[in-house]
Amino acid sequence: MKQYVVDAFTDRVFAGNPAAICVLDQWLPEDMMMKITIENNLSETAFTVKEGDHYRLRWFTPGGEIDLCGHATLGTAFVITNFIEPDSTTITFETLSGTLTVTKKSDLFEMDFPAYDLKQISVTNEMIEAIGARPAEAYMGRDLLCIFDDEEDIKNMVPNMDKVKQLDGLLLNVTAPGKKYDCISRSFAPKMNVAEDPVCGSGHCHILPYWFKKLNTKKLVAYQASPRGGVLYGEMEGNRIHLSGKAVLYSQADIFIYN
Repeated sequence: MKQYVVDAFTDRVFAGNPAAICVLDQWLPEDMMMKITIENNLSETAFTVKEGDHYRLRWFTPGGEIDLCGHATLGTAFVITNFIEPDSTTITFETLSGTLTVTKKSDLFEMDFPAYDLKQISVTNEMIEAIGARPAEAYMGRDLLCIFDDEEDIKNMVPNMDKVKQLDGLLLNVTAPGKKYDCISRSFAPKMNVAEDPVCGSGHCHILPYWFKKLNTKKLVAYQASPRGGVLYGEMEGNRIHLSGKAVLYSQADIFIYN
């Protein structure tokens, strides 16, 4: 079985967010997909099978299947348009988050994603203790989103992962206004056995809606300030986000799972 590893939201290897991509002729048993994911030990491994004109796409973290993943969707579209269907520029995926479309535009891949509804909640002592700093604001969607005033707070943050696991929300996303970019962020997912997600597309379906409203704009350039780093381009349209990024191939491999 062929597997590709793609660095997403970057134009160079060893940056962005690596995702393993498996394009299958038919579905593997779920426990086998989990074993492959754990063996890869990346934040996400994507599995896709063509069904009619569309592809069914599933994302797995080492902690289990997840309902939305941006970088692995971008990586899967990169693999399909470069190695499986090189004449295609638009790929449609059926997922746990509904129908997602990815369009190749020069060196960018534009993903049509849902924006999470954000509900403002109180900043709690548990948040402060887990993050190690006091957010100015906090919001809840699928994830917990905490807002800070200074990008240095984001860069220097060292959360307590055991305490982050006790917070509400699937992931913890933290963000602040940027100097070079419109906003800067980091994403932590210890509940999914991923301490820090290098560049989180689904996290930006929380982060960007906040900044679209805060900055009164419909276009943003965001930077995820993980040690690897990555750049995301966002545009709001109704309750959808056009989330774009670049990608680069790191490796191709053959997996021998039944030897």
